[in-house]
Amino acid sequence: MDDCDSGGRSNEKVHASEDEGSTAPLPEKVQVGGSPMYRIDRKLGKGGFGQVYVGRRVSALSANERTTGSGAVEVALKFEQISSKGCNYGPPYEWQVYNTLGGSHGVPHVHYKGRQGDYYVMVMDMLGPSLWDVWNNNSHIMSIEMVACIAIEAISILEKMHSRGYVHGDVKPENFLLGPPGTPDEKRLFLVDLGLATRWRDSGTGMHVEYDQRPDVFRGTVRYASVHAHLGRTGSRRDDLESLAYTLVFLLRGHLPWQGYQGKNKDFLVCKKKMATSPETMCCFCPLPFRQFAEHVVNLRFDEEPNYAKYISLFDGIICPNLDIRPINTGGAQKLIGYKRARLAVEEGYENNASNAMDYCLQCSSTNETKEWIKEHWEKNYYISAIAGATNGSSLVIMSKGTRYYEQSYKVSDTFPYKWINKKWRQGFYVTAMATAGIRWGVVMSTDAGFSDQVVELDFLYPSEGIHRRWDYGYRITATAATWDQAAFVLSVPRKPADATQETLRTSSFPSSHVKEQWGNNLYIASVCYGRTVS
Repeated sequence: MDDCDSGGRSNEKVHASEDEGSTAPLPEKVQVGGSPMYRIDRKLGKGGFGQVYVGRRVSALSANERTTGSGAVEVALKFEQISSKGCNYGPPYEWQVYNTLGGSHGVPHVHYKGRQGDYYVMVMDMLGPSLWDVWNNNSHIMSIEMVACIAIEAISILEKMHSRGYVHGDVKPENFLLGPPGTPDEKRLFLVDLGLATRWRDSGTGMHVEYDQRPDVFRGTVRYASVHAHLGRTGSRRDDLESLAYTLVFLLRGHLPWQGYQGKNKDFLVCKKKMATSPETMCCFCPLPFRQFAEHVVNLRFDEEPNYAKYISLFDGIICPNLDIRPINTGGAQKLIGYKRARLAVEEGYENNASNAMDYCLQCSSTNETKEWIKEHWEKNYYISAIAGATNGSSLVIMSKGTRYYEQSYKVSDTFPYKWINKKWRQGFYVTAMATAGIRWGVVMSTDAGFSDQVVELDFLYPSEGIHRRWDYGYRITATAATWDQAAFVLSVPRKPADATQETLRTSSFPSSHVKEQWGNNLYIASVCYGRTVS
């Protein structure tokens, strides 16, 4: 099969583009929401959701005003341009999050906010250096006790944030700040930049949000993001804690095993390396509590409540018992009332959810002749009904007459073409065949496929939890394919509801005996693929 997006009755290409607007000049002075007047000073930082500057108060303090908090001489001013993507419908989403979390344990206060000129502006507490700054200015060295204290206080901050229904979504050294130097808060830890925060608990029902996967959506920072974030899964509490584990190891060792990748496949290679790196390997030169913490958090289920108290207790034994001389103030870390799930390799195992003649032709080829052959047979009302590939890059295409399909399109790509699939879903197409040849993916999508909805589970190993959740929602596996690195499962909801039972089998040899046995139980093969069987 060829490297293109081809249609049976239409031929189209997929183009992705982003519009970048020009940056409007910042005002010299700022006054919003009843705040004092501030003059913009030096730049503190810039992220995906705005830029932060020091604001120095212009007007003199009156006798009853404080030099800290809302009356401080120096504040942090966060600017976000009104034309940015996050402000299409009004003020930044981050404002809503700060309204809920601002001033709680480990989250800075927002004293004023409003719009001035071309910008939305937040006036916030002025804080000290980030953990990245501290690590960088200390010759890339941080003591075990310092990192253990950071672990305890960071877990406490995340527990408080999670208790209010939010996950941060971008835990990393740059987003943990100490208090202002020379103040009583200089040893306190704060977590900033809530632009990627999302709700893990539905504000209306109080229930955990539903699981989903969008492989084309990535939120976070590549180095520290959880594996689930790389794979586009709905964010939950486990993701913040996995990112914290990576942050702690980085601060202690100065390096993570997946650093150094470059190029357009960087995200893919980093995720693959994270999946292949066990906590034991990642933490091989770290004290035992760091490995134990990593083992706990990478094995959390999507909706599992983390045992924050247990995580904190892991680090108690390696820090000074005297709170006053600890390098980080851990007074906010309380002892909290304290199922481990292993990531499954695609190895032998069983899972189940307990609940007219056609004319055909085929083409086996490793050349571009396949493209013309497919188009020729589309004109004769044949449609692709099955595809297969080999490690040498050759492919087998079967086209049939008498299918229910009305229109068809296919895509061959060096990476899993989720964006193309998502676009086709919006046009009424559904995945009806899928295969790999070497490292390349081939996906066929058709209209009138008999489905009312469809999702994809994409993973570097076997996505057991995701498949079980989809089964619970009424989806059934209708197509599978795998390269040496990744496995993709397409699950569909039939337009005509049926109480169909499914099971999956992962094995290192073809399971002839098991298949024959299941035929006797009225279970039949719906899809088969070949990939890596052990991690």
